[in-house]
Amino acid sequence: MNMPQESLNYLPRGKDKIPMRYLRFLPAGLEENRNEKWPLILFMHGAGERGHDPDILKKHGIPKIVETRPGFGFITISPQCEIGASWDGYIETLEALLDETVLTLPVDTGRVYLTGISMGGQGVWRLAVEIPDRFAALVPICGYGPPTQGFPERVCMLKDVPVWVFHGADDDIVPLEESRKMVAALEACGGNVRFTIYPDTGHDSWTRTYDNPELYRWLLKHDLSEKTRDQKIRR
Repeated sequence: MNMPQESLNYLPRGKDKIPMRYLRFLPAGLEENRNEKWPLILFMHGAGERGHDPDILKKHGIPKIVETRPGFGFITISPQCEIGASWDGYIETLEALLDETVLTLPVDTGRVYLTGISMGGQGVWRLAVEIPDRFAALVPICGYGPPTQGFPERVCMLKDVPVWVFHGADDDIVPLEESRKMVAALEACGGNVRFTIYPDTGHDSWTRTYDNPELYRWLLKHDLSEKTRDQKIRR
């Protein structure tokens, strides 16, 4: 059996890093064989899951999947924003949390993946352009480009990172056009992007996506080069 998700507090040290609550999931077998390296998924939630209780995150996405799918083979980290906050305010903390996870758990640094839904989809774009060499693949779901920081053009920093974008055609919360703009910008600069549009689907395009085993097979096809894998963790 998999280990249960733990609710933890991350208290980073240093200027501009904000304390953050998060859920952590460890696959079955990790404690028994810590010499094995495991892929990691960093999941970014939507606006409705902000707050002070990480268990709320189990309603949707990766935190829900690991509760219901025995044998899920990824370490997962699911941080939580404070009420009223957005992922823009947590970039430094997210980088530090990722570093801490890699340093303290048997993570395969060549197979670190980033995904998120709605506001978390925006967070995927935002965080990935800051540290594009850290992720083997990205999965933004019903997301949108940040309204500042030079998007959508800045997305070209991700042209060498495989990206699979998902969106519902009938989304009345985040219009489909938001993902179209990001995909078009990536395609214009030669990016490796795949785009799935669900017809007759509204804002919840994540349940269908995360329930699909093909998503996880696709993630595991992508692995950073040995040169990138062995690079020193940023301090």
